[in-house]
Amino acid sequence: MTSDPDRLTHVRDDGTAHMVDVSAKQVTAREASAAGRVLLSAAAVAALRDGTVPKGDALAVARIAGIQAAKRTPELVPLAHPVAVHAVTVDLTVADDGVDITSTVRTADRTGIEMEALTCVSVAALALVDMVKAVDKHARITDIRVTAKSGGRSGDWREGGASS
Repeated sequence: MTSDPDRLTHVRDDGTAHMVDVSAKQVTAREASAAGRVLLSAAAVAALRDGTVPKGDALAVARIAGIQAAKRTPELVPLAHPVAVHAVTVDLTVADDGVDITSTVRTADRTGIEMEALTCVSVAALALVDMVKAVDKHARITDIRVTAKSGGRSGDWREGGASS
């Protein structure tokens, strides 16, 4: 494999996908954050705020689903390395037009944890849609992205900010 910095690391010279060998990398503390939104009708927002969602506590279910998903990311993303997930936070904030979801995932391992943070937000959003679908059949998941990462060889990065 060449050391070209523009080359995709999960693609061999012959074009086939493979899992990158991280066994020689140093274990370091790593953290990644992600965010996303679920756009909802006024009725769904009111049901969340009033605690009247027919299926129950939608925010709690979404939070637990996100935590569970972060821990199971390598089962869902084929080339993601199994990493020890040491901490997961999931915050869901009800806004006038939906719910903002943020997640931070921490580890001490040989590779980054961005996929876990993204999976956490994605599945939390899916669970929220499932919980409110009786009230809002048009709920829409949007803007899922990594917002920050730290640790590892590539340094720290924050959305809208400078890298180190």
